[in-house]
Amino acid sequence: MILYLVAVTVAPFMNRFSNFSTLSFWNSNIRQAVNQGHAQKALLLFRQMKQTGVTPNGSTFPFVAKACARISRLRNSKMIHAHVAKSCFQSNVFVQTAMVHMYIKCGHLEDAHHVFVGMPTRDIASWNAMLAGFSQRNLVDRFFCLLREMRHTGIHPDSVTVLLLIQSVLDLKNPNFVNAVHCFAIRIGVHIDVSVANTLIAVYAKCGDLCSSEIVFDEIDSSIRSVVSWNSMIAAYANFEKYDKAVDCYKGMLDCGLLPDISTILNLLSSCVQPKALFQGLLIHSHGIQLGCDADVCVVNTLISMYSKCGDVHSARLLFDGMSVRTCVSWTVMISGYAEKGYMDEALNLFNTMEASGENPDLVTVLALISGCGQTGSLELGKWIDNYSINKGLKENIVVCNALIDMYAKCGSFSNAKELFYSMSNKTIVTWTIMITACALSGDVKDALDLFLVMVQMGMKPNHITFLAVLQACAHGGLLERGLECFSMMTQKYGIRPGIDHYSCMVDLLGRKGQLREALEIIECMPFEPDAGIWSALLSACKLHAKMEMAKYVSERLFQLEPRVAVPYVELANIYASAGMWDGVAAIRRKMKYLQVRKCPGQSIIQVSGKTHIFTVEYRHHPEALYIYDILDGLTSHSRQAQLTNSEVISNMDIID
Repeated sequence: MILYLVAVTVAPFMNRFSNFSTLSFWNSNIRQAVNQGHAQKALLLFRQMKQTGVTPNGSTFPFVAKACARISRLRNSKMIHAHVAKSCFQSNVFVQTAMVHMYIKCGHLEDAHHVFVGMPTRDIASWNAMLAGFSQRNLVDRFFCLLREMRHTGIHPDSVTVLLLIQSVLDLKNPNFVNAVHCFAIRIGVHIDVSVANTLIAVYAKCGDLCSSEIVFDEIDSSIRSVVSWNSMIAAYANFEKYDKAVDCYKGMLDCGLLPDISTILNLLSSCVQPKALFQGLLIHSHGIQLGCDADVCVVNTLISMYSKCGDVHSARLLFDGMSVRTCVSWTVMISGYAEKGYMDEALNLFNTMEASGENPDLVTVLALISGCGQTGSLELGKWIDNYSINKGLKENIVVCNALIDMYAKCGSFSNAKELFYSMSNKTIVTWTIMITACALSGDVKDALDLFLVMVQMGMKPNHITFLAVLQACAHGGLLERGLECFSMMTQKYGIRPGIDHYSCMVDLLGRKGQLREALEIIECMPFEPDAGIWSALLSACKLHAKMEMAKYVSERLFQLEPRVAVPYVELANIYASAGMWDGVAAIRRKMKYLQVRKCPGQSIIQVSGKTHIFTVEYRHHPEALYIYDILDGLTSHSRQAQLTNSEVISNMDIID
């Protein structure tokens, strides 16, 4: 049917030029059809060309092969290959390379390799074509074998080879491999190629090595830095949520006279994912409007996500409501925004509206709701989403099952979490890690460590998050020797470099056991600067063991890191109070008042009949506030009376004695 429609379209055109039957005419029209994306038309032209008796040449077959690759149909590809085999171009390196490309694009890698092996001569493009096939299929071993063979034959790698090499090691997420490829690029002299440099910036960042990304960017000659170079660096900063550096990089780009594009705006917005970045997000939004990017649905979706993550859900909803066209992503980012803030009523209402509008929620939408239930402890809603996942066939996905286990554990329904875990026939390392974490958080330390042992015995390789969960379990159980053993296993047996969170667990574990000096030594010997979290763990240990001098030292370090965060001030004040040092308490309060440090009030979240209610200190705006606080006052009075009664009973027992 498609060929018939194309024939009807092409027929008048062919009739008009029926007196032209030169090879250049046919090649020109086939090339034009392919370049314009009309693959079927190109193949029809090729057939008509053959019917008119014109013999194709070495320029014809590469474009016809490209048309076959576009439609990814093996039958057409085999037919074209047969034509090549019958022609005098079966040994032509350009035609044979086109055949390799064609089979790779059709998903038939072995056919491509068969053509490649049979080529009498190969140039760098031929080798790169075959390397690209192995790289796209993540066949790393075959990729490197072919690369070695290429070098042994005397073919010199070029920038395309290096780009393919980078792509092949990307999934390994190992900065050492990327560094090795970088050294290889320097050795063969292609590191100065701007495309190679841009790719290295992006890949270093994805592997967690921002410093190397910055070095590569700085080494690019300012005269050849493109918009892609700047975008790669901005994206690298966004990867690490370094919004201030991303904005500085953007300013540098503008100073160089380069015009930003949609990718620039998207990367900048992606870096603004915390409340203190809201002002920068607003500025980027205004720049996007000036550039005319605000009409793009991807930009609007990213803006909704940015405002939500920065805490301004109201602005996110205004943008959402103003969209004339909404995709599934648009609905999902808005639902995620509500769920992340704990507004599960709004999230569920929007979810229902999404379905009513005819837009089907996808896996990410459901995962956003499950995550929100875990954060807010909305167990009943979580169970409803569990049933919804079953009805929609989503629970067959292991990611959904993992999220549900995590949600049940966080909602306190440990039995449901265990039931789901043991019912799963296929478990990944993520599944085991989530269950170990759930056991650790619920205080079931023995189960957590037993699960870890079973997992290792089954041949599963734990990752850095697994070890973090195990160390947390050891810390909760006060198992110092077991914790040290696991820490040693992580580094020596599995070669995992400890992160700040692992060190924090060890400090917490040593602190709970009263070994504060050893905990401080670990902090001072870490290969990176300690953060507020690790100092806070040590401060809690100082409070637990009433170590006043060390508490003062640790608090000062915390004041330097976060001068306006209330927690260390409150902790130190409590330590002074427990020691009866009221002058110290008063001094801390004066310091907090002088620095205008305010303690964020705690929140309580409960669900009644499926509706979420949030209460904070001195909150009196609930519709049922009078009734609620009247009941609370009654309960408080009843509790006091019960305490007095108990005291009288104890006093009478003393008299009897």
